[in-house]
This record gives sequence, C-alpha cells and structure tokens, in this order.
Amino acid sequence: MTLIDKVLGREDTRSLTMNDAHPHSWLDAGAQGVIGKPIDRIEGPLKVSGLATYAAEYPVDGLAYGVLVRAPFGSGTIREVVADQARALPGVIDVVTDYPSFIRNPQQGGEKKAPTQGVEKVDYHGEIVAIVVAETFETARDAAARVRVDYEPAKGAYVFAAHRDQATRPPPDQIPPHMAKGDVDQAMADAVFAIDATYTTPSQNSAAMEPHASTAEWRDGTLILHGSYQMVASDQMQLAAALGVAKDKVRIISRYVGGGFGSKLGIAPESVAAAIAARQLGRPVKVAMSRQQVFDATVRRSNTEQRIRLAADAQGKLTGLAHETLASNLPGEDFFEPAGIGTQFAYAAPNRLIDHKLVRMNWLLAGSMRAPGEAVGMLALEAAMDELSYRIGIDPIELRRRNEPAMDPQNDLPFSTRQLIPCLDKGAEMFGWDERGPAPATDRRGEWWHGVGVAAAVRSNMLQKSSASVELTTDGRAIVSTDMTDIGTGTYTILAQIAAETLGLPIDRVTVHLGDGAAPPAAGSGGSWGAGSSGSSVYVACEGLREKLATAMGVDAASMTLKDGRAIADNRAVEITELVGDGMTVIGSIAPGKQEKLHRQASYGAHFAEVKVNATTGEVRVERMLGVFAAGRILNAKTARSQCLGGMTFGIGAALTEELVHDPRNGKVVNRDLAEYHVPVNADIPQIEVAFIDERDIHANPIHAKGIGELGISGAGAAIANAIYHATGVRVRDYPITCDKLLMELPAI
Repeated sequence: MTLIDKVLGREDTRSLTMNDAHPHSWLDAGAQGVIGKPIDRIEGPLKVSGLATYAAEYPVDGLAYGVLVRAPFGSGTIREVVADQARALPGVIDVVTDYPSFIRNPQQGGEKKAPTQGVEKVDYHGEIVAIVVAETFETARDAAARVRVDYEPAKGAYVFAAHRDQATRPPPDQIPPHMAKGDVDQAMADAVFAIDATYTTPSQNSAAMEPHASTAEWRDGTLILHGSYQMVASDQMQLAAALGVAKDKVRIISRYVGGGFGSKLGIAPESVAAAIAARQLGRPVKVAMSRQQVFDATVRRSNTEQRIRLAADAQGKLTGLAHETLASNLPGEDFFEPAGIGTQFAYAAPNRLIDHKLVRMNWLLAGSMRAPGEAVGMLALEAAMDELSYRIGIDPIELRRRNEPAMDPQNDLPFSTRQLIPCLDKGAEMFGWDERGPAPATDRRGEWWHGVGVAAAVRSNMLQKSSASVELTTDGRAIVSTDMTDIGTGTYTILAQIAAETLGLPIDRVTVHLGDGAAPPAAGSGGSWGAGSSGSSVYVACEGLREKLATAMGVDAASMTLKDGRAIADNRAVEITELVGDGMTVIGSIAPGKQEKLHRQASYGAHFAEVKVNATTGEVRVERMLGVFAAGRILNAKTARSQCLGGMTFGIGAALTEELVHDPRNGKVVNRDLAEYHVPVNADIPQIEVAFIDERDIHANPIHAKGIGELGISGAGAAIANAIYHATGVRVRDYPITCDKLLMELPAI
C-alpha cells in the first residue's frame, strides 16, 4: 500500500490514497477484540430517553417559528404573493417572499448556482414560495393558510404516458446513461430462449421518521444551522451558495438524524427559508416541515418504465442482455434513476445494452432514494431472470450460476471480490430451497396459495474522500471528531469500535463527536460509502497515533501491541498515559485512487422469500424472508444486521404497498402522508433472518469493509414478486403488486 504522509505544516496530518491493495489491517492484528462484535449503539440510551437533540429540538433564546407556503398549482408564473391577511394576524412577525427561486438539491442533480431571490416561475405543485414567521408555531400555521398566491398558469406535463415519447438521454456525469457492447437485437433473434418484458415502478417517498427541520441563527455574520442532514460538508457549501455568502460563513450541526434514505443528502427548502428569515428579522427562526410538506417539496424516487431483454442459448447461458429505462424529472434536471447500474456487472453476456432516458415532468424533483438504481432496477432484472428460468425449465439459482461472470462483463475488469454464488448457496441451504416444488400454483392450503422466490442482490461499492481527527488525551481517552453523520446506521458505534481496536482501548474510553461542520469534513451518509470512508479516515488517524506512541516508547510500531490502554513491546508494558505527554492528535484522511479503476468493487447478496396469496381476495402476506450478504468486513454484527433488516423491509414496501400518486390535472402528490402512502407496518413484516458471508476486500479501503446500508433493499422486492408467481402462476410486472393486479388472474378455485 502506498501511504502518503503530507506534512502541510502539521506533523499530525496523515492521508492515504487507495492506489494499491491494502492487505494488512490493524483491525485484524488488534488485540482489543471489539471490532465486528454486536455492540449496542453507544448513543442508544440518549435516543430512548429523549436526550438526543434533533434539529427541531434545540433550545434557542428569542426563537421565532416559520411555516412554509407552497404553490397551489403545477406550472406557471407567480404574479403576486398576497399576504395582507396573514400579516394582520396578532403575533405574526413577517411574511418573507424573497425566498430563493428553484431551491434544489445539487446532490440530487439540482442547479449549483446561487438562485435568484424571489420565486417567479413554478415547476411543480407544492414548490415553496414564501415563509410566514410568527411568535408561535400555531400563529404561523394559521397565517400561512391565509396567504394567497396569484399566478398565471402555464401548460404542464402531468401524465407520464402522454410524454414518454419525448424522452431524451441526459448528459453523462458520474454514471453514464448509455453503454453498449455487441448486438443485442441479433442475439435476441438467434436466441433459443428469450424474454422481452416491460416492468414499471411508481414514484416513491423516503418517508423518514423525522420530518425535515432546521433551526437557524446568525452570530456575527455566520449562520449556525441545526439541521437534519446527511452530508454536512457539501450541504454547507450548497446553503452558502443559496444565501450568497462565503462557504466559511455557514456551519451546519446535525448530530442526530431521524432517518434520511437520500431525502436529506442535500439542502431542502426549510433550511434556506429559516436562514433567510433569521437574517432578515435578526432573530433565530425554526422551520419544521409538516409531513405533507415533506411529501410535496423535498424529493421523490422517480417512477420508471424498464424494458428487459434476455437472450439465452439452449444451456441457459445469456448471449444478450438489455436494460432500457425511462425515468422522469423536472425540466432542466440531469439526475436520472440509474436502474441499470447493477445490470452492468450482475451477469455475463457478450451482447449488452444499458440505456437511460428522461421524461420531463412537472412533478416533484426526483433524486436519490435508498439504493438509487438497484432498488428499482433489480425489481425488473431479477424478475426477468426468474421468468427466463421458468421459460427454460431450470432452477432459478442454477440459471444465475450458469451466468456467473469471471470478469466484469461491462468493463473487463477483475472483481475485487465476488460472493454472489456463495450467498445463493448458503441461502438455499438455510431456507430449505430444495424442498420447493418447481411448478407454480401447486401448493394450495385452504384459502391460500403458497410459494417461494429468490433474487440476487448487487450494489456497487464506493470510497469517498473523508477526514477525521482522533485525539489521545492525557487521561488515556480517545476523542474522535468528524462532521460525518449518523442517520440511524450506527456510525457513532462503529467509529468508536475502529478507534478502540486500533488504539487498544476499551470502547467506553472512546468518545465520538459527529455532525458538526466545524470538524474535519467527511464523506457523509449516502451511497453506502459512510462506514468505509469515514471509518477509514478514523483508522488512518489511529495508525498515525500508533506510530507516535511507538516513537514515544522507543519501539517499532509493527512490533507494538496495544490493549486495555497499555502499550506492550520489547518485554515491557507501559500505560499510554505515560506516552501521550500533553496529548496527541492526528487528522487522518482517505481518498479514492487507482484501486477503484482497476477493480469492480461491489457487495453481493441473495434474498429468499415465502409468501401466501389468498385465493379469493388476492391478498399477499409475506411469511418469511432470508437475506445472505457479503459486504467485506462486518464492523458491528448488530448494526449491520439492522441495516439489512431495514433494507429488506424497504423491499417489501416496494413490492407490495408503496406508490406516490400524482394528480393528472396538476401533478400534485395526492397521497402525501403516512396514512395514504403505505409503508409496511409491523403487521406486514414477517420473521426476517439475516446471515453474512465472512469476507475481506483489500482493494476497497484499509479496513476492508464495503457498503451494506443499501444492499439489503437491492433485489428484496423481486424475491417477493417471484414468490407470488410461484404461488399463483400470475406474473405482475407493474409494482407494487396489489390485490387488484392479481385478482382477475388467480387460478380458479
């Protein structure tokens, strides 16, 4: 491994660029024995006791309350925001109408320039146009309802099917929208077995438990914003641009986030509104979005229409594979749902086509939602693979085995690791797959048809630039500081475990400070890169501290063992408190390098599901699920399992219940709360079992871990869809699979 020590005027700065494989890790050689253990979340007691302070809970003197005002139309130009009645209410401080136009999230593909102040053109129903500020929340809410928006309507695009023929390919960015090899059309013409099917998925909402909220206060020209955000460093830059101030004049604090799933990757309307109102009024302002406003004006997962073509020879080996996707977004937005991103490397096929096009709609901004691309793309790909297995007459697992690639079929790169088949094999054994009857609609028990299904899971692994400070104090404690966030994933705990293992400290002697923009900038929580990136920066800092301790002890760092707060080497054991002097601090940084270009890095898994379908009503109940995953080193068995459980629950929702409905007259989201947007509840979730394949990926990062937060959703819904087909013989290609889509096709009683 090439380790680059950059002095930059400070002895305590170390950086590591992943140009070469990193076979040695102190997490393997450490003696503390905490890494990988199912340690409880260290911030858990604060959360369950109500002492963890979220964005809307910070006590600030002189606080005013803001409520957002939305555009009541889908497309047009505002003539005037009429607020006389609102301003006349006792307790109303002001109605701020010079809110920036077209606030969008650059992480989601939004504009990156400072927007014009004052909304004029409206592109979707519910777009934020003003904020009412009052002495109490109730007064602000009442006044906001009295604000009237006078506008000139314009023709909008509100029905996807009516505009699908106008789709255009977005410009290439980090994810190429188009890739082709060979001739898929010819492969389909020559195929012994072929599938050509179209699958559709609806718009979806992240539906995080905590709504978006911000508390803004200006101190000596600097904005201090307590917000619910996933990526503090980049969010500070976005907010500074929106406000027209220098980036060092914005500090976001996001210590606890009640879920994000992508909807809090970038700034949302409430942060900008709170900041502008606070600056104009000269007092702190808090804005907490209502659940309906979250649905109206943050971000959605795009709906998709996906055409999958599979061509196979007589032995079931794929000769052609095409995945063509139509998605939607606002005019001028380049972000697209990359549904084919997992298809790039999932299966071998010499002739390949992956394509994405955008349909411009006057619907809410589309952006990243948990596992953007794979979450919906594998609903189509894995259902199509299941269809092909029945067409050929071979076991679905055997079909995948026959199409296992030796190299990345898209880019001809070696895999850093690839454990898809071991996951399938282990899952089949645990689930009892061999007991399954091969023919669909053959297992009727009373009122219910029973069936089982399987699907693969793939999710690309990414490393992002990230930094962290680790201090060893005079009393032998470690303090980790980084602006990395914990959105419920367990970041506080795994960073403490990495520091404890590397420095040989009991975990209760490690303190972790997260989510403060004044700390070293981290990658943030998103893309399943958080643990690998921020964890590696902590590791690099701790590695630097090990060398400092070894120097202070006069020994070679490689021969020194750290355990229980002592350094052991050369037949001596010394308390680290005797070595740290006035304290030691190292800032560690990690950055991607050649390794991400030399190897295809990904996590893998296999989903198994058993369902029963009511023969009379078409009701679907998931009886049990199993997920088997390989994601490099598992840093904490409990938090990793929790992430997989959450992802699989997402998969149940995508398969059976979740659908944002847009009004065809104006694009408005009509089911904009958790009563009408149906996420799975406790009664919908069966006993879910999770297992891991032991793995280390030396090409990914120095801690050998890979992303797991989004792996659990990838393919989960397809396993349920395939189980429904096995139970009933009915193939539904339009998600979610609701009773009405099954009812008329069920086998006769």
